[in-house]
Amino acid sequence: MKHLFITSIALLSIIYAQSQQLDVTADLRMRYEYRHGYSILFNDTLKAANFITQRSRINIDYSNQRIKLRISPQNVRVWGDVATSSRTDLGLQFHEAWADLTINNNLSIKAGRQELNYDDSRILGNVDWLMQARSHDALITKIKTDSSNVFHIGLAVNANRETNSRENYAIPTQYKYLQYLWYHGSFGKSGISFLLFNQGIPYLVNGIEKIAYNQTIGPRYTFANTRLNADAAVYLQSGKIAANKLSALYFSGNINYKSIKGFVTGLGFEYLSGKAGNNTTTKVKSFNPWYGTNHKFNGFMDYFYVGNHINSTGLTDVYANFGYENQKLKLKLTPHYFASAAGVYQTGVKQDSYLGTEIDFTLTYNVVENVQLFFGYSQMFASTSLEVLRGGDKDKTNNWAFLSLHFNPKIFTSKTK
Repeated sequence: MKHLFITSIALLSIIYAQSQQLDVTADLRMRYEYRHGYSILFNDTLKAANFITQRSRINIDYSNQRIKLRISPQNVRVWGDVATSSRTDLGLQFHEAWADLTINNNLSIKAGRQELNYDDSRILGNVDWLMQARSHDALITKIKTDSSNVFHIGLAVNANRETNSRENYAIPTQYKYLQYLWYHGSFGKSGISFLLFNQGIPYLVNGIEKIAYNQTIGPRYTFANTRLNADAAVYLQSGKIAANKLSALYFSGNINYKSIKGFVTGLGFEYLSGKAGNNTTTKVKSFNPWYGTNHKFNGFMDYFYVGNHINSTGLTDVYANFGYENQKLKLKLTPHYFASAAGVYQTGVKQDSYLGTEIDFTLTYNVVENVQLFFGYSQMFASTSLEVLRGGDKDKTNNWAFLSLHFNPKIFTSKTK
């Protein structure tokens, strides 16, 4: 009994002696949007949309020598979505709620609701542009063999609710089972990542749930020095979507140069395979970026892969970057040239592969510490082929603008020993 008492006191002393930190930060943002051809071509029956969306999020972070915790409740709303005297509201959701346990210097485990954000966020990203963003319920084992080589092994098992017998998973197109392996190695100015992503998506056959597994696999290379940065990636997709075989391809490349005076210029391209409009086979040839931050790619007007263009003709996106930045201000102009990767057909007649040109302009201004102002304007110059794919009128003015204000102050911080 005496030894047990002494041991308990010793353990409590060790826990009490650990360095601990608690941080509370806010993420409050309000964004006005003007939509006149955002994601769809306009026509005479439509009128421009105007609205303001708000995110109100609190991030609570705790850490000691072994444990990291984050709890992140948020409320997302459109101004005016309830009456000013309403007693009901949309309420809170938890964007994140996870714990990270360090086993030793080379091994840790992270479990709970969390963002999956890897590499350039093309396949797995947090989609922070969306006010609600994206998070997953997952378990991740992180292995660090040395300071330059890291492995992440992730898995997830999804269900509708607690049950006593199996029932069909009710969220369409989302995985029921997920496993992935991600590796990143740093070698001087170069970096290499490799992703193996496997997911099981349910589908119904005569009311009975079946699981179709598909895989996304490929490497990504990066290079960076003081002035120049470049990257390239290749991903293959295989397996099945429902009862249909999947075979798709993605590759991309970017190069950017920053001058001494803060000017940035760059070139880039993306290719996402697609399926020709006259192809009547059931084989899926269209690449799907699945859970990536798709708003970041292929133009800010979201004509491609933001809840649309999936299982379509694919895309070739060639673009340039022209930017300037200093401590207070960032300016960026990005023209995109879009073309279909596979043939576009209308009543059996093949159309031109050119889909359109989009011009994106963005401005970021640091108002004061922890306060940022964002402005953007985009315009799409569409072709007849895009009109065939998406409907609407290519000859109408199709443009979009936003103005956003972000507040990210640290509300509270505490360090104890």
